[in-house]
Amino acid sequence: MTREGSTPIRQQYLRIKRKYPQAIVFFRLGDFYETFDEDAKLASRELDIVLTSREMGKGYRVPMAGIPYHALDNYLARLINRGYRVAICEQITQPGQTKGLVQREVIRLVTPGTVVEPSLLDSKKNNYLVSLVLGDGGVGIAYVDITTSEFAVTQVALERATAELERLKPPEIITANSAELSDLELTTPVTRLEDYWFELEIARQTVLDHFGVATLDGYGCAQLPLAIMAAGSIIHYIYETQKGVLGQLTRLSTYSTDSFMALDVQTQKNLELFHSSRLGTAGGSLLSVIDLTKTAMGSRLLKRWLGQPLLDITELAKRQDATGWFGDNTLARNQAISWLGEVADLERLINRVRGNVAVPRELISLKHGLEVIPKLIEVIEAGKSNSPITWLKEELKPRQDVIDLISEAIEEPPSSALGEGGVVRRGFSEELDSLRLASKSAKQYLANLERQEREKTGIKSLKIGFNKVFGYYIEVSKSNLNQVPQDYIRKQTLVGGERFFTPELKEYESLILNARDRISELESDIFHRVCRQVATASERILAVANALANIDVLSSLAEVAVRYGYVRPKLTTDNEIIITQGRHPVVERSLIDSSFVPNDTYLSNDDAQLVVLTGPNMSGKSTYLRQVALIVLLAQIGSFVPADSATISLVDRIFTRIGAREDLTAGQSTFMVEMVETANILNNATPRSLIILDEIGRGTSTYDGLSIARAVAEYIHNYSGLGAKTLFATHYHELVELASFLPRVKNFNVAVAEEGGKVIFLYKIVPGGVDKSYGIHVAQLAGLPKSVVHRAREVLAELEGVSSPRAGAKPSAKRRRKEVVAQQLSFFGPKSPVVEELEKLDITSLTPLEAITKLYELQKKAREG
Repeated sequence: MTREGSTPIRQQYLRIKRKYPQAIVFFRLGDFYETFDEDAKLASRELDIVLTSREMGKGYRVPMAGIPYHALDNYLARLINRGYRVAICEQITQPGQTKGLVQREVIRLVTPGTVVEPSLLDSKKNNYLVSLVLGDGGVGIAYVDITTSEFAVTQVALERATAELERLKPPEIITANSAELSDLELTTPVTRLEDYWFELEIARQTVLDHFGVATLDGYGCAQLPLAIMAAGSIIHYIYETQKGVLGQLTRLSTYSTDSFMALDVQTQKNLELFHSSRLGTAGGSLLSVIDLTKTAMGSRLLKRWLGQPLLDITELAKRQDATGWFGDNTLARNQAISWLGEVADLERLINRVRGNVAVPRELISLKHGLEVIPKLIEVIEAGKSNSPITWLKEELKPRQDVIDLISEAIEEPPSSALGEGGVVRRGFSEELDSLRLASKSAKQYLANLERQEREKTGIKSLKIGFNKVFGYYIEVSKSNLNQVPQDYIRKQTLVGGERFFTPELKEYESLILNARDRISELESDIFHRVCRQVATASERILAVANALANIDVLSSLAEVAVRYGYVRPKLTTDNEIIITQGRHPVVERSLIDSSFVPNDTYLSNDDAQLVVLTGPNMSGKSTYLRQVALIVLLAQIGSFVPADSATISLVDRIFTRIGAREDLTAGQSTFMVEMVETANILNNATPRSLIILDEIGRGTSTYDGLSIARAVAEYIHNYSGLGAKTLFATHYHELVELASFLPRVKNFNVAVAEEGGKVIFLYKIVPGGVDKSYGIHVAQLAGLPKSVVHRAREVLAELEGVSSPRAGAKPSAKRRRKEVVAQQLSFFGPKSPVVEELEKLDITSLTPLEAITKLYELQKKAREG
């Protein structure tokens, strides 16, 4: 609020602050960025800097806290990482250039999704800003990484939006003020904008104006209204916050999630594709094992591949061929890997250059990266003309013009700061060279003058110095003041002496300072002119960067295959998954004192659609289930796989229901979460899907759980619209009976050996079911007190009726289990009215949720009647 009598600078600040009420304003004052009022209190608290105050009018002081301008990135990172938005307000004019107050304006609004500073970014991750638009047709998604110029849109069904956001992992989402996003369960910070910018015609015109076109047909999104609304709003937001960055967004791609294998949020987490839930870090994830890339660009591309497995066999074969070529050609692979290690992040470098924020050393890094291209071309040309990697050469064209320009114009290494005279190479600018010579001569003159004045006055400690406030001066200590000549003019009094100047020194001061200012101005002009020239080649350099990223990923996958013993899988559409001696790619790398036990897998829609896997806890069931899913996923990004051989029929989705988890924020119990996840699978799986079920129904009573587990298994097997290939691990050994009357169900178990009363896990998947859980053995291994284990054995003996045989003895445990199974498989006695209701029920007309609901109703009737 403006206060009467406040200073002009205070009024200027308040005008700017009113435009950015939701941001912390960093207000440039000389060599500092200052914050005021509540911003100052917040900055002091969050950045641990001193809170002081400044007089901004007569008797009027306001809280103030500041940071040195050269330390901006460090402090900015701390605020952005904590979710704050920061408006950078710069001095547009310099003191003395204009009359009155220095002009200031906000040049950038820094938000989590619009960061461009390298120190604030993870080089191996894209920093996506996402716009969301919800409508009757689903969800429109637009995303931009302003550091790489990647700009893409899509329109998806609501149920697929969350998975796509999980893949993108944006640090910031924008949407309309009126948008209701509760169905998406977002954890990302959301920025709300006026609804106006999300109106279709406004958004369409914004996109058309930005690209300077009359139609969006060429971008593939003309018939996707929600995607257009998302694209238009994100362009507006970037314009409002980043000013000059929009010119970098020269391309827009439209993609369909139907072109890729669908991986919902739970599947991405359960398979630990990007992040280990056990370790809480990226280490221990699938990406951490297969990412041997050498460049930041390659690492980001591999992450995109892993999040978007392909459904196109032709494109996958192209990747496989290239990976195989690098694997077979050891010398070429090693050379490529070596050269790639010298390439900087060309994508982000060229975007900083054309965004006019690059520093001199970044131009040199760009040049060094481009110098690697001819060497990589030699590696690729080592193959025959019909080599499977010749397609990589198409965009890998030398940019000698850019290399020559930078080499001629920029010193190597350049000065750390622009304007000090050490950035532009000598010989590039005659005027600059002349000014440097004049400055050097003047400095030599001053050195000579200092020597002469010492001799003239007899003051051996006399020295000539300079500071920004007083300019050049002659300094004399207090003990020698009586020897100062009459022509010395006093300039400044110090504690230990005084400073003087002479008319001759003043004259040369003017010459030197004028030369220094001109050198700074001219060098800055030349550097930015060179940057503008380099920027004209930005599209070609981005194409080179993409080619380099592909070479990096493919040679990296080849190195993984050779180093870890992966094989090329055969890809088909025959609805079969056949894996010989498959291994878990992450677990096998983590074993130190033992070797991984490989296992075979056979799944087929024809005769082995659903595998029921039984065995004790800790025997390796979960590892095996994840192993199969990861091998399929690796095959569909074009990678080789950890196995002796593999035939993989492409799957459209991988579903996983693994482990126990509760969602207290949504008021959902462990069992409810399990049922919701199971319902999602049953409602969305297709015959081309792969389902991984690790325990169904254990969050409720035994009979409830067994009933649901069996109903789910039967539905997957029998429902004509589903029929997905399924691995079903369960502790309900009664489910092995399914194989006796469901033709496409097969039983497998994890083999164990018993020696001396102890259980040895063999981690081998073998045919057949088991009817023993070994739960007490596992409890013993877990370290339960011996008395507890002993008592558990006694209770188990009582429950199973294993006392000595005698007249009237109870039936054997095995016999009783069969009776339980028989009763559970038919559910109720033949004369029960519930059975009659069951017989009349048209199961094929029910949805999975309706079936489960009906099951609960029938169970309730049976218990009551």
